[in-house]
Amino acid sequence: MPQLVAEINGQQRVLEPGQSYTIGRDPGSDFRFEDARVSWRHATISFDGASWQFEDHGSTNGSYASGGRTLRAQLLPGTVLHLGNAESGPRLAFSAPAGVPSQQQAAQPQSPSWYESTTAPRPGPSAPQHQQYQQPQQYQQQPAMPQQPWPAQPPVQQQWPAQQPSGFPQQQAPAPQPADGGAQSQPGLGSPTMVRSLSAGSRTIRIGRALDNDIVVSDLQVSRHHAELRQLPDGRWEIVDLGSHNGIFLNGQPVERQLMGQQDRLTVGHSTFTLVGDQLQEFVDTGAVSFSARHLTVEVEHKGGKKILLNDVSFSVPEKSLVAVIGPSGSGKSTLLRALTGYRPADRGDVLYDGRNLYKQFAELRSRIGLVPQSEILHKELTVRTGLKYAARLRFPGDTEPAERERRIDEVLYELRLDKRADNRITALSGGQQKRVSVALELLTKPSLIFLDEPTSGLDPGMDREVMQTLRGLADDGRTVLVVTHSVAELALCDRLLVMAPGGSVAYFGPPDEALHFFGYETWADVFQAFENYPDHDWAGRYRGSVHYQQYSADVDSVAAQSPAIAREQIRPPKPQSWGSQLWTLIRRYLSVIGSDWGFIALSLLMPLVLGVVSAMIPDDFGLQPSPKTHTNGTAAMVLLVLAFGACLSGTANSVRELIKERAIYERERATGLSRSAYLMSKIIVLGVVSVLQGAIISGIGFGVRKLPAEGLVFKHAPAVEMAIGIILLSVTSMMVGLVISALVKTAEKTMPLLVMFAIVQMVFTGAVFQLFHKPGLEQLAWLMPARWGLAATGNTLDLAHIAPMGSKPGEIDALWDHSVGHWVVNCLVLLVMSVALAFLVQRLQRRHEPEVMQKG
Repeated sequence: MPQLVAEINGQQRVLEPGQSYTIGRDPGSDFRFEDARVSWRHATISFDGASWQFEDHGSTNGSYASGGRTLRAQLLPGTVLHLGNAESGPRLAFSAPAGVPSQQQAAQPQSPSWYESTTAPRPGPSAPQHQQYQQPQQYQQQPAMPQQPWPAQPPVQQQWPAQQPSGFPQQQAPAPQPADGGAQSQPGLGSPTMVRSLSAGSRTIRIGRALDNDIVVSDLQVSRHHAELRQLPDGRWEIVDLGSHNGIFLNGQPVERQLMGQQDRLTVGHSTFTLVGDQLQEFVDTGAVSFSARHLTVEVEHKGGKKILLNDVSFSVPEKSLVAVIGPSGSGKSTLLRALTGYRPADRGDVLYDGRNLYKQFAELRSRIGLVPQSEILHKELTVRTGLKYAARLRFPGDTEPAERERRIDEVLYELRLDKRADNRITALSGGQQKRVSVALELLTKPSLIFLDEPTSGLDPGMDREVMQTLRGLADDGRTVLVVTHSVAELALCDRLLVMAPGGSVAYFGPPDEALHFFGYETWADVFQAFENYPDHDWAGRYRGSVHYQQYSADVDSVAAQSPAIAREQIRPPKPQSWGSQLWTLIRRYLSVIGSDWGFIALSLLMPLVLGVVSAMIPDDFGLQPSPKTHTNGTAAMVLLVLAFGACLSGTANSVRELIKERAIYERERATGLSRSAYLMSKIIVLGVVSVLQGAIISGIGFGVRKLPAEGLVFKHAPAVEMAIGIILLSVTSMMVGLVISALVKTAEKTMPLLVMFAIVQMVFTGAVFQLFHKPGLEQLAWLMPARWGLAATGNTLDLAHIAPMGSKPGEIDALWDHSVGHWVVNCLVLLVMSVALAFLVQRLQRRHEPEVMQKG
């Protein structure tokens, strides 16, 4: 009978063959779900003339049948699907209309997951029915789903339907499983979500995000056509990167073309593939991962010796849990966070992600880890959606469609209850909402681990609870969250508590409700005071001798012993975007930031106007021409001095804060693959254009009100343009000096004194205040000053060497001011060379503010 009954949201509905039914969060969907794990337009149910078909539209979190992910499934009485999660996602059950006998699902052919036959067994008949997931009003702690044991017998093999849907690639059913149970769990990977037989079929298997691939990986970290597995004439298999943006990794190391042997691990996005016999097995990282720190020790140079910041820190974090890290100031909490994320690897010890060494496989695992530092990692001048849009452009492959990025942004905003604030400026949000925006940025790439540094700092108790409840919800949704905090008010929401003692050692790790009893105090204030009052007490030794250590930390070494062998070389992660694509995105984002800051725009226009007007107020009798009687004009040197000073001041002021104010943003984006040179070039291009305009305004006012020479050296009929070029180049070079200052300082407060100092030093060394030439040491020092060459390039047109001589002896002139084309060209070229040299210096200085693993690139 063509009719089918669908049970959705606890209600039954008869499906009519002549109608297509849409599923999603879209209010216009036929079956609407208020669940963040369901995509906006998730799937469609339709009748193809022979049977009912379920088609997933590339949803972010996927659809699941019989425990395996599927893009298309035949719907029969007894079929059960889950959306967004194989166990706890919204449930769709199908049955025959009244009067038609139902068939057992196991006896019917099912469409295999990802176009393949899945070996993921179903829970036993006693498995409880999961209730429909409801989005909570507040993120409250949810009870963990009971884990059902897998059956001991081999999984039931499924067969292909008699007829494949048109438009989808033909697949071969997997070979029968061996008698010992077939596909087995791999260490650190779990059970495979897909198994493909390689004994017969195509000699080339293409992997990617597009539906025309042999293996479809619905992951925005994966390119549309990502890689190919090719069989060589001798029977071996070779993996080839098809120019993907995020690369492929074999055993944790990036490769472009490499032979793939038995048990080798090929990683594509969040999916890992292994060759086991004549099978290709896929394992998808859905967030259920183990994470442990093993004997982490960090030392730094201090007063000629070594100072220990972390001292033999070991603990193991349960999967899908919320872990809080607390401790007094100086206990190494921030150092621990940087060690756990790979930003500053520990000098000794390992960080293990599902048994894999994070330090050695950082390139592969970086997208699995999200970090929200204490400073905001989005430009507050932008709206929430705009900020996330630019972040998605930088983090997702270049072939990602705008609609795909928008869908993912919508899903993240909905999950964090920011959908109604999407068009608000980030500055207009409350502190708790701003922190949720930073979390939303990290959730774009679906990390399995999320680390947060002081997310509740500066928030009132209400917002403190709101942020912690949000993190509780993230953990309940299948992620592991570790938060460093000073607040102890909401520790009850956490699954584990790590207490750091002074000196960087572990004083306690275990359930938060047992911590105070462990220390023997009634309040955390008493515990922290005990740390201060008894600095020589062996807090770490006390913990290692406790039952809590045996129960929660003693197994770390055994976990590490089971981890696979890893390469010793530390590899930088690839760039998710091409250099040109990153540059264009960064330029557009920077222009959006500037365009939203009217104060910066007004100041950028007002400053050159004021400086130009000040130069025009200097009285003169002959403009910038020599006196007919004396053939000199001392005022000309003074006018050029003021114009050069204005160019130095305005150019440096443009850029002196631009790198320091974005340091936290840059550090985080650099860890996700941002190109350092593309980032700096975006600043140079935008600020360079601003500096050119400012230099033109200063020159236009300063030269427009005065008489100029009749001819120029290079521009015969436009001496004002020729003179303006020197001022403009000086403004651009000064802008580059401002970037150097911004990359050099540690706080924004230090930029203003350096700006003033630079401008005054440039004014003194222009050569218009006192004689610089023929002064050993002083003349050579002046060569390093941009103002010296900028004023000289402008003065060449005026023949400033003769109309305003600075020599202490009659006839002694400054050669750089001489009226010749050669000197003008040399002065301009020196300013260009200075700008290029300063750009390289900025790039070198920026390395100090990057994750250590990135500093070699």
